[in-house]
Amino acid sequence: MTATPACTHEEHRRPAETRHDWSRDEAQRLYDRSFADLIFQAQGIHRQNFDPNHVETASLLSIKTGGCPEDCGYCSQSAHYETGVKATRLMDRSVVVETARRARDAGASRFCMAAAWRNPKDRDLDQVCDMVSAVKELGMETCATLGMLTPDQASRLHRAGLDFYNHNVDTSPEFYGRIITTRTMQDRIDTLAHAREAGLKVCCGGIVGMGEQIEDRLGMLMLLANLPYHPESVPINLWNEVKGVPVNDTASQPDPIALVRMIAVARIMMPKSVVRLSAGRQYMSDELQALCFLAGANSIFVGDVLLTTKNPQRDRDADLLSRLGIHSRLDTTGTAGNQPSAVAAT
Repeated sequence: MTATPACTHEEHRRPAETRHDWSRDEAQRLYDRSFADLIFQAQGIHRQNFDPNHVETASLLSIKTGGCPEDCGYCSQSAHYETGVKATRLMDRSVVVETARRARDAGASRFCMAAAWRNPKDRDLDQVCDMVSAVKELGMETCATLGMLTPDQASRLHRAGLDFYNHNVDTSPEFYGRIITTRTMQDRIDTLAHAREAGLKVCCGGIVGMGEQIEDRLGMLMLLANLPYHPESVPINLWNEVKGVPVNDTASQPDPIALVRMIAVARIMMPKSVVRLSAGRQYMSDELQALCFLAGANSIFVGDVLLTTKNPQRDRDADLLSRLGIHSRLDTTGTAGNQPSAVAAT
């Protein structure tokens, strides 16, 4: 690791500049800073833009599981692999709304609806728009991830009350082709542009631990930071082992310090974006999560299931945030509202 100059108090106080022209050398130099200086810089930028003692809480529900025609090499819901996940039909609106209500009562402020599609059919989108409007009436922020969108579909979702559209780039442009062949990186960027042009906020991040190198993780952050507008939310997912998918052959859990460095670089490069610790938190110790919050992460998913993978129990999250002095909507809710895993996993 190349030594870089220490972070000065003047740098810490200087307002963070929102940029869209990051170079690979700059990203690498940030990543290579001494750990103390990197965290000091990231925490300073975090405090300029967010309450450092607040974490956003979101809930995620698979409203249509399995049978996806894409060949994403990490995904349990791909029809290309034998993973044991059965394809289901689109959930009934009433089940989705009731699950959202229970998630809200358990402490979630945002409700995300995910469907395993390459792109939604218009008749299915009609039903999703009804779900979005109903969840919005519960007083929650709404998010959806439905695959690729046309401009008209993005506009329909916006009119229905959708706040955020999630469409991850997954990894760097250089590593992308080793993970997915049925959808190009440009397809993903086009969908992000359609969502943005329709007035939707964007949620976009990726996965670490699929066999990529540090350069690929930084390449993914550069791609996001150099978009015309930074994503409002940047989810960082840790690879979850999934039976029957190709990524199992290359995957390895990232070094915890390397993960914290990545969170810090994301915070510095995208100072006004919410950085979410997403899938894989069940593998993270309390101490690692605390370091990630210190580095600038300020959002988590709550509920014991994320699509088809596990998530820490609500009580564990509430206890950790309490010990750290971090407040969230979990502070004002009891345990009776826990989202039932049987519903969330369907």
